[in-house]
Amino acid sequence: MLEDEVHIRQIICRLLRQIGFRLIDEVGNGVDGFRELLRVKPQLILCDIHMEPMDGMTFLGKLRGLNHPQLSKIPLIFLTADTNRDTVANAKNLRVDGYLAKPVSMKALKERIDAALAQ
Repeated sequence: MLEDEVHIRQIICRLLRQIGFRLIDEVGNGVDGFRELLRVKPQLILCDIHMEPMDGMTFLGKLRGLNHPQLSKIPLIFLTADTNRDTVANAKNLRVDGYLAKPVSMKALKERIDAALAQ
């Protein structure tokens, strides 16, 4: 999970554990997230959009542009407070697998994760 705010990461991790996830890696920005992605090769990525020094859109673009078929297709769900139409459209153009507005409920998170993993 990529999220720059520690308390938000703690909330999302708690929700993920309640859903049944046990192995959760978390980082505070896209640069660290990309390094962790290459090291861990996760099954799913939850990502904020507005982070520094690398934001979620840049992260997603780099992910989808990887010359590695398994890594480039890892499902990514944005968890963000940004509901601007242009932002959502840009995320879709970059092939995001899900888009949830914060605050997110456990039910909505589970549904979106299930849908992303089923693709």
